[in-house]
Amino acid sequence: MKGVLPKLKEIVYIYHTNDVHSHFKHWPKIAHLLREKRKEHTQKNEHVLIFDIGDFVDRVHPITEATNGKANVHLLNDIPYDAVTIGNNEGITLPHEHLNTLYEQATFSVLVANLFYPNGERPPWLKPYVLFKLGNVRLAVIGLTVPFQKFYELLGWRVEDPFAILKEILSELKGKADVIVLLSHLGINEDEKIAQLFPEVSLILGGHTHHLLENGKMIGSTLLCGAGKFGRYVGGVKLMIDSEQKKVDKEAFVIPVSNLVGECQETKRTLRRFKQESEVILSEPIVYLPHDLALDWFAPSPFASLLAEALNEWCEGDVAMVNAGVLLEPLQKGIVTKKDLHRICPHPINPCKVYLRGSELKEVVLQANTEKMKRLEIKGFGFRGKVMGQMVYDRLQIETEILSDGSEHIRRIFVDHEPLQEQKLYAVATIDMFTFGHLYPEIYRAAKKTYYMPEMLRDLLEWKLKKLYGC
Repeated sequence: MKGVLPKLKEIVYIYHTNDVHSHFKHWPKIAHLLREKRKEHTQKNEHVLIFDIGDFVDRVHPITEATNGKANVHLLNDIPYDAVTIGNNEGITLPHEHLNTLYEQATFSVLVANLFYPNGERPPWLKPYVLFKLGNVRLAVIGLTVPFQKFYELLGWRVEDPFAILKEILSELKGKADVIVLLSHLGINEDEKIAQLFPEVSLILGGHTHHLLENGKMIGSTLLCGAGKFGRYVGGVKLMIDSEQKKVDKEAFVIPVSNLVGECQETKRTLRRFKQESEVILSEPIVYLPHDLALDWFAPSPFASLLAEALNEWCEGDVAMVNAGVLLEPLQKGIVTKKDLHRICPHPINPCKVYLRGSELKEVVLQANTEKMKRLEIKGFGFRGKVMGQMVYDRLQIETEILSDGSEHIRRIFVDHEPLQEQKLYAVATIDMFTFGHLYPEIYRAAKKTYYMPEMLRDLLEWKLKKLYGC
């Protein structure tokens, strides 16, 4: 009796999402698409894998905030996903205990090769890689996340250099895998470097920098992919693998979610239920506010001043500075709930303290006072608002004059009503957003920075309000 000849070519479809950031608006469409694709390919005897590349969780959404991200995991289970890696929004916006328990109910593999406990042990809920046996092909999937070392350490984690870890993992996988896929929440520049340094990685599914590669990007023998952000696209890859010669042909594509018609009604019901449950959780009263706290994005106002004062007290600074645009609404008289503070201050932004010479602090104040900076529409760096707004200070005063052209000019700067000393070192309580990028070069370049985690700005507001108006 003749045996059945083995299939020489395996067809594998991979669907991937990245940087959804708890934007659930399109999720019922995505759920419907992924379930239908799994069914369709399975009927054709094709293999299907579904991955998320991190930042699926974002505490900007009330559902995520109320459930500490566990509702997000439930949504991934429902598809179901096969594996995920984590992004910085999972890794450094959740307190240690919440990340450590986030995936307790996950039915998929969590892949992060470069994250450890401080003692060097891997958490039991994650793996460096997983091997899939797809017919006659062994496919390895590795996960890496962006190594914001200082922030991870403050939260009780240890994150390692992804390139060094990847080199170790690839050595370990020699002879164990025919195709290697990397889930990379490192950003497009790092993905390109990996493709150049590690040609044995056949496919990189990327995230973090929100890049959209509609047909992928080949670097050597490695295909790079990215599906944008906010669930606007689902990425796809078709792998045609010669199981005898281990040759891999690759095609990348993206599916615009706005073009999809079908929605998963079960997912819509689940999201409605989560919304109702989150309303209850976040309705917890904090204090009774005896008067309104007014807010103006472009002029000093009581609410912004209260936040600046809270920052200064929390960080024990000499002065404090924060942009009014981080507060999205004023705070009304009456009972203040966690939902109110989350709605008003949804950003995953932490307090920090930087040390600046008086001359450097002066440059920051001068730059902050320009109309260009006040009106700047900013995205990223944790900011979830619209514009920067007026810089508001605590224990720092400025004396201005109006010039003949109508512009405002800063004449003098005072700290505690004493003239600013240009050579003196000042401890400036502010927000971590200003230490990233080049919004304020003097802050970005500051040699000494202290970050306060896991508290976010809304936590400081809660603390300050309780201090002022609590029982």
